[in-house]
Amino acid sequence: MSDSKLAGQFFDAAIGLLERVRDEEAGAVAAAGAAIAETVASGGRLFAFGAGHSSLAAQDVVYRAGGLALMNLLAVPGTVGVDVMPATLGSALERVDGLASAVLDSSPARSGDLLVIISLSGRNALPVEMAQNARALGLTVVGVTSVAYTTGTKSRHVSGGFLRDHCDIVLDSKIAVGDAELTADGVEAPFAPASTVVTSALMQAMMATAAEELVARGIEPPLLRSGNVDGGHEWNGRVMREYGDRIFYRH
Repeated sequence: MSDSKLAGQFFDAAIGLLERVRDEEAGAVAAAGAAIAETVASGGRLFAFGAGHSSLAAQDVVYRAGGLALMNLLAVPGTVGVDVMPATLGSALERVDGLASAVLDSSPARSGDLLVIISLSGRNALPVEMAQNARALGLTVVGVTSVAYTTGTKSRHVSGGFLRDHCDIVLDSKIAVGDAELTADGVEAPFAPASTVVTSALMQAMMATAAEELVARGIEPPLLRSGNVDGGHEWNGRVMREYGDRIFYRH
């Protein structure tokens, strides 16, 4: 069987985007990593939020081997994955006014914490209001979004603004409007989205920078080890005990 031409094209497109964000977003990644390190060092807590498929990149840095134990998922019920029935309900909830403030008000988030908000389009009410309300509460807000949507689409928020307008630091994923890298004869719709690959890479680059910054401050980064390697559970137990008051995904 010959190699797939389209598979190769997708890999090339994804690699090209990764190279772009590596080179063009280096300053923003460094700023985000430094902000995370500062939050950890000053006793703050870390949260990540994303709705729909944007939640995948948020979940990728929570309770993750090789990741910071302090990163917590800020979940909005019904929007975290495609397990909600019907799946279209998740998309509808992203457009509901007031939902973000209700979630934030009942969460552990407080002034001095940091929240990473991931939204590819950044145009729906949920991520925009999440950013607005988080900053009003005194949180540092890092947005991971595609800036292209701010000129290629219209905001669905009453303010007319996008996620990028309400963040302290913005990382641009460079994903084109529509999030599909390929077209082909005989296929009516564009296909092969790369946003998950690129956004997850930005998140991990941000976390790597945070670890680097913490070491520079003389602080051991509170990282988790794999539970599938010898000594992993013992290591993680120590980290969980030391930082238990800032970890909310366990009882």
